[in-house]
Amino acid sequence: MTKLLSKNDICQMASKWMPRLNGIGGVHYDTTDFFKIEYGDVVVLGEKAFFVRRNAREGRFGIDDEVKFWVKLCIDLQDGSTKILKLEFFEKFQANIANFRFDCFRSPQKEARILDLAAGHGNFMQGYWEKYSAGNIVRIIDYIYGKSLHEFISDLAIDHETYYYNNFPEIFFNFIECVKAIEFLHSHREKHGDVRRDHIIIDRESNHYRWIDFDFNYIHKENMYSYDLFGLGNILMFISGKGDVLLNDLKKKMPSVFDVLEEKDLNIVFNNRLANLKKVYPYIPESLNRALLHFSKGAELFYENATHLLSDLEEIYDEL
Repeated sequence: MTKLLSKNDICQMASKWMPRLNGIGGVHYDTTDFFKIEYGDVVVLGEKAFFVRRNAREGRFGIDDEVKFWVKLCIDLQDGSTKILKLEFFEKFQANIANFRFDCFRSPQKEARILDLAAGHGNFMQGYWEKYSAGNIVRIIDYIYGKSLHEFISDLAIDHETYYYNNFPEIFFNFIECVKAIEFLHSHREKHGDVRRDHIIIDRESNHYRWIDFDFNYIHKENMYSYDLFGLGNILMFISGKGDVLLNDLKKKMPSVFDVLEEKDLNIVFNNRLANLKKVYPYIPESLNRALLHFSKGAELFYENATHLLSDLEEIYDEL
């Protein structure tokens, strides 16, 4: 039976990282009530102890201040590395896309499975999981230093045409690698569950584009992969347009284009975004625009799986 670390044990472990830690607060052996775990506290998981630096914040655009109390940014007191502890938290919500309804929920068990499956894969976050006090599944994730794909592209202070010819080919290649990673999950009957551009981190050490946050799941009906595929389509539009091409912006800046838009040109998920980007950027190839239109309101056929999407993307890349 594993001996629980005492507060004295923890203080000895933390001593090598002082005064950076400025002493420790409470010691938690049970992670069930994650609201009680605050800055300066230590979480003990088996023979390991983690000093809590802060709660993580939601990275979704526009709500950066939303605190995720169940996700803690920590220092591993054994080696001083930065880790993310994801504690058990459950929530449910519904999403409606293209007349498909998805019942979504958070699943620590699913994320634990994918951490095992993706161990050593360069396009996924890395970590491990354990079942600790009260049967809680805690995921211990290696912190990735780098910007999200959303931040990286948003920070590029260049016009679209310069971006398209100078930056887009490399970004597109790395996006293909991300799609291959999703195809890898699907081939093992797993889903990412929350495919978004801020869930791809560009690792500044390896330059790999790495998927994070696998704990969302959804109840599928006809196609278990469709929610992931719609997410990939949104990212494809974002990288192709060097950001979202919004109708309000077009109305102000390009009224002649706005006046000839049709409903079928719009993003099927976000109706205030343009999918038919060739109407704004005529130099992008027809093959790329055809792929984008699979995710438009005018689409008659959708991609059924990541393999079909990947085949089109690889043909497009050959043209760039």
